[in-house]
Amino acid sequence: MSAHKSEVHQPHLKRVLGRWDLVLLFVVAVVNLNVVPTISANGAVTVWLWILALILFFWPQGIAVIELAHRYPGEGGVYLWAKRLFGDFHGFMSGWCYWTNNIFYVPTVLLYFVGISVFVAGERAQGLADKPVFAFSGSLILLILLVVLNVLGLGVGKWVNNLGGIGTGITAATLIGLGLIVTHRFGTSVTASDFRIPSDFRLISAFGVICFGLVGLELASIMGDEIRDPDRTLPGAVAIGGVISGLLYVGATLTLLIAVPKDQIGVLAGIMQAVSHLAGRIGVAWITSPFALVLSLSIAGIASAWLAGSARIPFVAGLDSYLPQGLGKLHPRYATPYVALIVHASLSAMFLAMSFVGAQVKEAFVTMLNLAVVLQLVPFLYMYGGLIKLGLAYDTRGHYSKSTLLIAGWSGLLTTALAMAVAFVPSHQIESVWLYEIKMVVGTLFIVGLAAFFFFVYSRRKLPQEVATGA
Repeated sequence: MSAHKSEVHQPHLKRVLGRWDLVLLFVVAVVNLNVVPTISANGAVTVWLWILALILFFWPQGIAVIELAHRYPGEGGVYLWAKRLFGDFHGFMSGWCYWTNNIFYVPTVLLYFVGISVFVAGERAQGLADKPVFAFSGSLILLILLVVLNVLGLGVGKWVNNLGGIGTGITAATLIGLGLIVTHRFGTSVTASDFRIPSDFRLISAFGVICFGLVGLELASIMGDEIRDPDRTLPGAVAIGGVISGLLYVGATLTLLIAVPKDQIGVLAGIMQAVSHLAGRIGVAWITSPFALVLSLSIAGIASAWLAGSARIPFVAGLDSYLPQGLGKLHPRYATPYVALIVHASLSAMFLAMSFVGAQVKEAFVTMLNLAVVLQLVPFLYMYGGLIKLGLAYDTRGHYSKSTLLIAGWSGLLTTALAMAVAFVPSHQIESVWLYEIKMVVGTLFIVGLAAFFFFVYSRRKLPQEVATGA
């Protein structure tokens, strides 16, 4: 009887995502041009860091997503995989860090949206992006709009993601095209010596941001119950989206280095600086405002994708009763996890406001970004550890061979651990090193400790409920 009742009351999500929806979702989720200026500000040596991250982190990520989604299909992705492979606590910790990371990360995307959108209005408006009141107000308006669209359903919200994916492709291709034209006509100031590895250890902090910039292939699997025919749709979409994302990232980084001296690259508006400079040199300065408009749409798509995807984690945890059960509610009309979306957006708005305490816009952006790096990569430790576990206890139910699972697992695990460690190294954009370290350490410990608190509190409540219902 209880099993029957569980089936009757189990929320049903709508399968609305096809292959090209996923490809565009991967492009908009992975290719976040807002991290390129932060990385490029460290100079041409970052190209080598990109290549290392693509080989040692991004390729294993694709292997892990395809393998784990094949073995453990369903809503929840990183939460579900860690839960099946390592137990309930580890599943909750993986999902919790993935979700809370995006509470910090979504505000950085919103700030980036404000920093780029002012270019649409021309030079006079560009200084507004550095005004905390304007930056906060603009970010909050966009956040509310995205929540409304995603509550209406992925059938509506996916078009924001799709437009964002198309916009990302157009803007990255335009940037790269301008760079090629300028290089062909005027040459470049970048020399071979710029690619030499320097002795400044602080540059290694960029590696963590690069790995963070390459996450996103797992996002679709978090919405596994909303994909049409996932076994056939997902592998091809991961391959196509991954190749496009890698090419656009490396091309955009090289172009930014060609266009703007590294000590003049702004962490919020570096892409627009490059486009303005390149377009002016070849006599097409008019392209700046349309470019800013398309890039703004792309950024809105990034924010929408991560807001919608990561909100599925507290939704599933609410269904499992490891978080308040209200988070597991679906909207009665639109069949969307509206409570989880609203809670996520509310927490992001709160941390957005708090990030301005004791810091300017630029430093707040970098600190939130690096804290998001640490939290975001925790689920990847579980993903790659899961590949190793599956490889050691190999069976024929998987998608890949034993050797592929082990190589990808160890490569991804060690690279992820390194990327998390170097995120604590302050970059050159940080003025107060001690304040930065305090925010990073306290923020990380607080989020992880809060996860343990919620799990053990709600697991104690859950056991009597399961006994009472005969689960």
